Amino acid sequence: MHTITIQIIDKKVLPLLKDLEHLNLIRLHENIPSLNETNPSQEIPKAPLNDIENQLNELRNEWE
Repeated sequence: MHTITIQIIDKKVLPLLKDLEHLNLIRLHENIPSLNETNPSQEIPKAPLNDIENQLNELRNEWE
């Protein structure tokens, strides 16, 4: 089995792909857009370094 990614240019191709899927010739997977694709100006908030270090230390202490 091979996996490929295609970019659909015309929505007319979707019914054709779905027909191929119904014939069990292909399997379609819809991709979930990444954060950058949905809103490129949106940024993930950054945690202060001290908070991250504290969380890491807590996790390490749990394993001891």
